[in-house]
Amino acid sequence: MQIWRICRARFAGEAFSGLGARRFGGRWNTPGMPMIYASSSLALAAIELFVHLEPNLQPDDLVSIAAQLPRGEPAQRLEPDQLPVGWWMDDFEPLRAIGDKWILEKSSLAIAVPSAALRSEWNVLLNPQYPAIAEIQVETPQPFHFDARMFR
Repeated sequence: MQIWRICRARFAGEAFSGLGARRFGGRWNTPGMPMIYASSSLALAAIELFVHLEPNLQPDDLVSIAAQLPRGEPAQRLEPDQLPVGWWMDDFEPLRAIGDKWILEKSSLAIAVPSAALRSEWNVLLNPQYPAIAEIQVETPQPFHFDARMFR
């Protein structure tokens, strides 16, 4: 399976390290817990980043990075009906508990989770502590630009 990330060019080297999520936490992990957030398509990766940008601030140093997961990954998938009611809202604590538990159990390299930005689409979380993390084939970062009309 191919997955995607978009980040600032200066962070491309650590895009698949889990360090950013470890520093700041996210919807699926508490600060201090490493996790890699990726999307199942470049378009979803763009939407996921766009919802976090400052209005009217178009970054000019973005890159997209594709990566290929080993065969059979993601080995797990969390369906929306397996998640707490209103999981897409801003109360991250129930999802962080699920994500942190998954990271600590080291039960798989990747897990598919529904996107809060587009609930019918899928993001892919990666466990950077799982042994097969070294099997991910990361491609060369490519310049990425949002259409200027998105920032009017």
